[in-house]
Amino acid sequence: MNIRPARVGDVPSIYELIRTFADRKVMIRRSLGELYESIREFQVAIDDNDRVVGCAALHVFWEDLAELKCLAVAEDVQRAGIGRGLVEACWNQARELEINSVFALTYAVEFFERCGYQQMDKADLPHKIWNECVRCPLFPNCTEVALIRSHEPVPRTADAENRLQLIQV
Repeated sequence: MNIRPARVGDVPSIYELIRTFADRKVMIRRSLGELYESIREFQVAIDDNDRVVGCAALHVFWEDLAELKCLAVAEDVQRAGIGRGLVEACWNQARELEINSVFALTYAVEFFERCGYQQMDKADLPHKIWNECVRCPLFPNCTEVALIRSHEPVPRTADAENRLQLIQV
């Protein structure tokens, strides 16, 4: 099993994974256009036959907040650690971007808790995150749970501060 950044050639497979769960009303459906536009946000899990068997996206909202979304794993390979691997790949990506908190809106509460997330009040999330919710067939009667995981703030080194000053000049 290999987890890597998604490529445009992966989009049809990502679309089908998400569609499977969107048809069951546990995810928001994504168009092919949306997926192509946001391909850089996605990580995919590839099996030994080069088949995309899982996907997840990290969407940045602000300097210190991102959402883990579109987590989907093919049913024939669930419970093999692929979902956890995708969550960790997004978590590591957030760390590299110096984003301290990642939230998820999900029905798979226990899974995310096992991945280090803690439940939070949805009302504490910024209002701009609700833009996609209006497309959901369950809106406004959604019962998804908000969970969040936070890093310790990334300390800024003198070198990082110097680079920041150079960028601002």
